[in-house]
Amino acid sequence: MMFDGHNDALSRLWCGMGDAVTEFAKPAGHVNVPDCASGGMKGGFFAIYSPSTRAVFDFANFDPAMFNMPMPPMMDEGQALSAAIGQAAIARQLHEAGQIEIATDGAGLARAFVGEAIACVLHLEGADCIGPDLLALDALYGLGLRSLGLVWSRPTIFGDGVPFGFDRDGDTGPGLTEDGKRLVERCKELGLVIDTSHLTMKGFWDVAEAGVPLVATHSNACDVCNTTRNLTNEQLRAVGETGGMVGLNFGTVFLDAGAWKTGKAPLEACIRHLSHMVEIAGEDHVGIGSDFDGAPLPEGLGSAADIPKLVEAMQAAGFGQALIAKITHENWLAHLDRHFGASKE
Repeated sequence: MMFDGHNDALSRLWCGMGDAVTEFAKPAGHVNVPDCASGGMKGGFFAIYSPSTRAVFDFANFDPAMFNMPMPPMMDEGQALSAAIGQAAIARQLHEAGQIEIATDGAGLARAFVGEAIACVLHLEGADCIGPDLLALDALYGLGLRSLGLVWSRPTIFGDGVPFGFDRDGDTGPGLTEDGKRLVERCKELGLVIDTSHLTMKGFWDVAEAGVPLVATHSNACDVCNTTRNLTNEQLRAVGETGGMVGLNFGTVFLDAGAWKTGKAPLEACIRHLSHMVEIAGEDHVGIGSDFDGAPLPEGLGSAADIPKLVEAMQAAGFGQALIAKITHENWLAHLDRHFGASKE
């Protein structure tokens, strides 16, 4: 079984502009009902993301040059909110159709994970749709949002994201703004997971100052592939020391240096990152954060249906069954159970 730290299925369905329930029932994209069933994906963070254009990303026409581009400008708040509300509505449609179950607390997540529907923790990838009054955050919380990433790879009024970049780490810009620090405090009050993926290194350490477990839902290790999206050993160590989580991102350019020329990465690159992250952050603080439907995948992983191939690769690399269970689902579920429990206190 797998609990995934990040997928972009809601964005894919919203950009496709078709009937979401019908589309999610088909073996299309990376995350859908039949592929999750055959691959053992029982739950995950479903991201709400506001793209600059409403178009499905075509992985067949992948061009590595697109990942080495300047930082996009700040997005219009109204445009971002329209996309966010649309994707939250799609999540509700899938929930009502029995395809996913939106979980808003620990007990609900545990129940959903062993149920028929796919357990869903709603996540906002980039707070572009939230204004300085933070009212949109409360509205999205009312729709089931329980996790928030302050930025995507573009600036917001709350802080800076990292640009896509190779052979450099995430020390690319300033930290959180005063509004960003207020947003973090409001997330703490509401009990939302605060995700540091995409955030600059200075922003990462600003979140650490807030005294929360450091979570990077879909980030890899700079020591294995040095890109702006990945984490240094110091950051990975802080994730473990604060009781946080880091999720392995399947995106090829975050796995292997060669992907910056070819767009391709071997499945073995996933094992190299997992081994390193377990060594530095600790075996209780590493999971999966696939980036399904949001990034090109390594060889052998075509969709959620292929999760067993990753498990086989972990077995072949000498990962024991207890460690594999932790990485695939136990660590995320334990972390979220602690998080939701603490947020009630």
